[in-house]
Parts: sequence; C-alpha cells; structure tokens
Amino acid sequence: MRRVIPTLVLALAVAGGALWALGAFGPLAAWVAEGQRQFQNALADGLRRLRAGEGGALLALFSLCFAYGFFHAAGPGHGKILIGGYGVGSRQRLLPMVGIALVSSLAQATTAVVLVYGGILLLGWTRERLMGITEDLMVPLSTAAVGAIGLWLAWRGARGLWRVPAHHHHHDAEVCGSCGHRHGPTAEEVAALRTWRDGAALVAGVALRPCTGALFLLILTWRMGLEAAGIAGAYVMGLGTASVTVAVAAVAVLARDGALHWLDRAGRARAVLPALELAAGAVIAVAASMVILTMI
Repeated sequence: MRRVIPTLVLALAVAGGALWALGAFGPLAAWVAEGQRQFQNALADGLRRLRAGEGGALLALFSLCFAYGFFHAAGPGHGKILIGGYGVGSRQRLLPMVGIALVSSLAQATTAVVLVYGGILLLGWTRERLMGITEDLMVPLSTAAVGAIGLWLAWRGARGLWRVPAHHHHHDAEVCGSCGHRHGPTAEEVAALRTWRDGAALVAGVALRPCTGALFLLILTWRMGLEAAGIAGAYVMGLGTASVTVAVAAVAVLARDGALHWLDRAGRARAVLPALELAAGAVIAVAASMVILTMI
C-alpha cells in the first residue's frame, strides 16, 4: 500500500501536467485575456471621468477594480493551485487558511505598489521597463517559488507517509517524570509554528508575482496625478482576487475535512492525510514546471 499510493499520486500529477501542456485550459486563458483588454479600455475611460471630477466616478472605478480582481483570479493561475492544493493537503484549519488566502492577495497589491513607485521614483524606470521586469524576472521567480513549495509539500507528505506505521499522536508536552520540566513542544505549539512558516511561504510565493492589472492602474494613475486613487484601487483589486482565493481555500479545507471524517470512521485517515499532502505538492510542482517550460 505504501508504494501504491505514491505511484497513483505521480500518475495524477503527470496527467494534470499533460492536460496543461496540451492546452486544455487554452480557451479559458483566451477568455481571460480578452477580458483584460476590455478592462484596460474601461479603466482608462473611468480615470478620465475621475480626473474630470464627475460624480460617482471613484465608486465606479473601485467597482471596476474589484470586478477585474475577481475576473482575473477566476482564470488560470498558480495562486489558486497553490492555495487550493495546500488547503487539501495540509492539516490547516479553515480560519487560518482563509487568512492566508486573503493576505496573499493583498500582498500581491503591495508588491505592485512597491514595484511601480519604487521603480518610478527611485530608479526612474519607464512603463516598458516595469512591465519587462515583471515578465522577465518577477513571474519566473514566483513560478519557481511555487514549484519549490510544491516539492517541499510533496517531500513532507512522502516523509509522513513513510512514518505512518510508527507514528503516534501526542497532545501533551513531553514532561520529565523526575524533574517535572518540559523537554519538548506540545502538538499545539508545533502546529502554530507550521502555520506561521507555511503561511509565510505561501504568501511570498503568490506575492512575488504582481497583478498586471494593478501595474497598469498604478502607472496610469501616476501619470494622471491620481496616485491615491490608484493605490486604493490596487488594494480593491486585491480584494476582488481574494474573493476567489478565499472561496478556493474554504472549499479545499471543507472537502478535506469531510473526506477525513468519513475515512476516520473507517480507520484510514492517518495514512490519507500525508498522501493528500504528497499529491497536492506533486500537482503544484508539475503545474509550475509546465508554466516554466512555456517561458523557455
């Protein structure tokens, strides 16, 4: 059984990567690209209205930014794969998982703001230079980071699966009978450390890739003297993205918990959780690898 599960995991990962490579998501990507073009035209018009002082123009701009964030997140992207895969394969509870999804989306907006204003004000970059840095450096770095996280999760799942027969759960700290002092962390403390460490890795992996729509918005508003509206709009866009990633995280955790509850009644949950982590990590790593291959 220990050898069968990893084989099935790898088969699923390869199948998913093959679908990606063969363009199974091509129509969806084309739909998203067309939506992005329409957004840029609508955004430019909305900013002209805002600069002219028309009533309701700011609210309309924020509504457009939120809709774009949602629309952009609904298309193909490694952020959802990372958040969803981690939610399925980890031991993470619902609330921390939702928090990670929300923070990662807002961190993307922060990256866009820092990149645009740091590049323009401190380094004197042009729009073409900013977009070139994003596509040639930030996107590959982010994709590689996501792939590395996937490999890390797969390795951790494989290690957990290998140790299942000898694994025992301890809910209390290891207390020495002779001195009465603890000589090890509690299970809750270990879980808290893993939550912080994993959360930081996920947020960093997603945030390395700024949203192109946010970059476009920030550059336009800087040129038009509407900097505050542009920065606020970038974060509203991040909230639109978060509406999708939070939903993905919630569905992933609830689906995992439901499956584990059913398997726990059959006495098989202990082996399934590391197998899920191995599967999720493998799928994330393969998806990131296919993206990198398209860049070469």
